[in-house]
Amino acid sequence: MRSLTPSLQFPAALRHHAQGIRAAIFDVDGVLTDGTLFISEAGETLKAFHALDGHGLKLLAQGGITPIVITGRDSPAVRRRLKDLGVSHAVFGAHDKLAAAEPLLAQLGLAWSQLAVMGDDWPDLPLLVRAGLAVAPANAHAEVKAVAQHVSQLKGGQGAARECCDLLLRATGRYEALLHGHLQTLDTNVAPPGALKP
Repeated sequence: MRSLTPSLQFPAALRHHAQGIRAAIFDVDGVLTDGTLFISEAGETLKAFHALDGHGLKLLAQGGITPIVITGRDSPAVRRRLKDLGVSHAVFGAHDKLAAAEPLLAQLGLAWSQLAVMGDDWPDLPLLVRAGLAVAPANAHAEVKAVAQHVSQLKGGQGAARECCDLLLRATGRYEALLHGHLQTLDTNVAPPGALKP
């Protein structure tokens, strides 16, 4: 088996800035999706999510960083996606995202300096300006990009959230162990290659 060295790199100053992050808030529309809303005649909203972003949220949790979602809309599609990913901290239909975030921070015992936020539009600004690390996707509004400490090269719904997750895991020193863990079987009922059979 070939050795695997992490190839993903971020600037040292950015990694240093993100070292103390213990939780990350993500918006949905424009961050976990590309912002497009498909609304059926019956009023059902359909959204497209990227598998890379979903795996990134799962990796965050495995790395000890709590993923949180605060979204201004509510839909069965979003609730189903977050349930599938095991995201247990979420607020739906939040018109005031700051009011929605503060009880979650208190519940988790976190200060704003320990929080990363990824948003794309004005409703996210109250969170972004308080967060220890503010991140925006490439398709974010100009005012959001202006306050972000990191703007992804990727658009929302196309891997931007995964890039944020990777940044946090690299900064906190958990990325490499998680990467190497994927070289072994993820099935707890199957012995890894080379292991002695009972």
